[in-house]
Amino acid sequence: MAATGILKQKKIVSGVFVVRTSRLTMWIMSALFAALTGVLSQIAVPLGPVPLNLATMSVLMAGGLLGPRYGALSMALYIAMGTAGLPVFSLMRGGTAMLVGPTGGYIVGYLPAALLTGLIIRHIGGSHPPLVAAMAAGQTVCYLLGTIWYMLLTHTGPMAALALCVAPFLIGDALKIALGSFLVRRLAPISKITA
Repeated sequence: MAATGILKQKKIVSGVFVVRTSRLTMWIMSALFAALTGVLSQIAVPLGPVPLNLATMSVLMAGGLLGPRYGALSMALYIAMGTAGLPVFSLMRGGTAMLVGPTGGYIVGYLPAALLTGLIIRHIGGSHPPLVAAMAAGQTVCYLLGTIWYMLLTHTGPMAALALCVAPFLIGDALKIALGSFLVRRLAPISKITA
């Protein structure tokens, strides 16, 4: 039975599958991914200037499951919640000071990471190798933006910044990409909403 009114079904392209769903449902899913990112940000280990947390797995999964538009929207909502002062950034922090601080570039990088992940999957498909490649590209964008931001604010050279802000996270981020791609492949079929 087809829904009516604001819930009228229409086709949109998600990160992995063509899904029949409403715009309202996609907004709700975006809000849920923003909340999930906030929760996974709290599973953190402080390692120098940049804490190790699970947030990037949620970021990349948002791009993979929601597609570029709604994946980026979910990260915009997450950033807005944290900027408004909600303690959604790592270690229960929030506010503009976190966003404009030395590690704020990584948080801002969540938005283009989800966007790029979704765009790549839309263009080359959601089978396992392209999904992993798309998530790796999204993670690279986050590294790039965050590390440049860190270098500019702390006057740290490129090699020192990479040693502090990227090298300690490579293995963990590879594991998050592996788990995230597995979850996207498993969750995509059950996230379909049909008319």
